[in-house]
Amino acid sequence: MIEVRGLAKRFRLPSHQGKPPQSHDPRGHDGWFHAVRDVSFRCAPGEVLGLLGPNGAGKTTTLRLLSTALKADAGSVVANGVDLLADPLAARQRIGFLSGTTGLYGRLTARENVEYFGRLHGMSAPYLRRRCDELFELLQMHQFVDKRADQLSTGMKQKCAIARAVVHEPQIVILDEPTTGLDVMSAKILLDFIASYKALRIPLIFSTHHLHEVDKLCDRVCIINHGKTAFHGSTEELRHLGGSADLYDAFVDVIKQGG
Repeated sequence: MIEVRGLAKRFRLPSHQGKPPQSHDPRGHDGWFHAVRDVSFRCAPGEVLGLLGPNGAGKTTTLRLLSTALKADAGSVVANGVDLLADPLAARQRIGFLSGTTGLYGRLTARENVEYFGRLHGMSAPYLRRRCDELFELLQMHQFVDKRADQLSTGMKQKCAIARAVVHEPQIVILDEPTTGLDVMSAKILLDFIASYKALRIPLIFSTHHLHEVDKLCDRVCIINHGKTAFHGSTEELRHLGGSADLYDAFVDVIKQGG
């Protein structure tokens, strides 16, 4: 179980910028931009949670806070009794995080990229080989594992980045828009990979703008709007609150309700 409570993060605005980045965004005031103001949700073992929201709502900042890539100003992130914000090293050992950029080393092969991060996590050579073979099979990577990363397609790079993020068998998986820019076949492989984590009883959180992915995979949804949790619950509860069986219409209605 991972439980997020009252997460908040602000950034100082440039001295010449007295207004928020968008005039209608209430988060910029007093010389600060409050990117995340009050985000709370939970994700139980075996659940997939979809993190939704308009562009600029605070989704990526929230995920970076969970991964400890950014330091929160307030709130807590507790996983199995451990406050991950208070112990960032423990967080990085427990979490597999895919950021919005792949961050691969271009001169290394796909295999070398994944193995390198496995060694950083202290994995033994035999264990690392077995784990890599398992991931390469699940993500259908065998045809390109020995190609340099700078020669890979977008879909290949994304598969490699996901394998790198989960090579150490994390207790929690966090993915930032994992299917953006992928073709149908590559996206299907990644969605099937995400679904496989339900059987492993591992909480998985991913952000997306594709609500058909949410409908297909998610047990729970958190909608962020203007840096605050606007909704947290099941997809059926979202449909009920939004007054529509169509998830897109329900999502838009919830956003409008929040102003």
